[in-house]
Amino acid sequence: MDQAGDAQESRAEHPDGYWYPENDSAIDVLTALRTYQAAHGDMRRRMSAGMDMNTTDLAALRHVIAHERHGEPLTPLGLARLLRISGASSSKLLDRLTASGHLQRVPNPHDRRSSVVVASEHGHTEVRERLDGLHARMQEAAEQVPEEARGEVAAFLRRIAGVLDAESTSDAPLSSVERSSPASAPRRR
Repeated sequence: MDQAGDAQESRAEHPDGYWYPENDSAIDVLTALRTYQAAHGDMRRRMSAGMDMNTTDLAALRHVIAHERHGEPLTPLGLARLLRISGASSSKLLDRLTASGHLQRVPNPHDRRSSVVVASEHGHTEVRERLDGLHARMQEAAEQVPEEARGEVAAFLRRIAGVLDAESTSDAPLSSVERSSPASAPRRR
């Protein structure tokens, strides 16, 4: 292929929806991240369907168990905030998960006037049965990242999470970004 053909190919749109040059290794990283996000979402949907609950219910169970692990009691209001749902929706969710035997409301050990949400033994068992093998395989994959690169990988993922969190907490619509040079400016589809 001649130089003009090479230049045209390097400006081709990325097949996974990005409009940046395909030969950009940073875009390869973002494409891999997007692939991970899709696989993670699919896994959560399959897991929630297998547990006969919706994805918000599964997220609630996950938050409750995580807070228990860290010794931080989670109130119904705290759970509603984490899930970004209303108090009324949280009450319905807690009623469903209590009726299914996954969660329990118990008196708050720090303030007897309120309650906290805890996972039942059934909730713990069901999550453990479904996730133990997956978590072990994910840890094996993470251990294949060279040890000297793990800190940078973790820092990158936290930066991406920060970018997404900043967008999710903003009331403004997603905005375009001015690029520094015309060669790197996104092209419209």
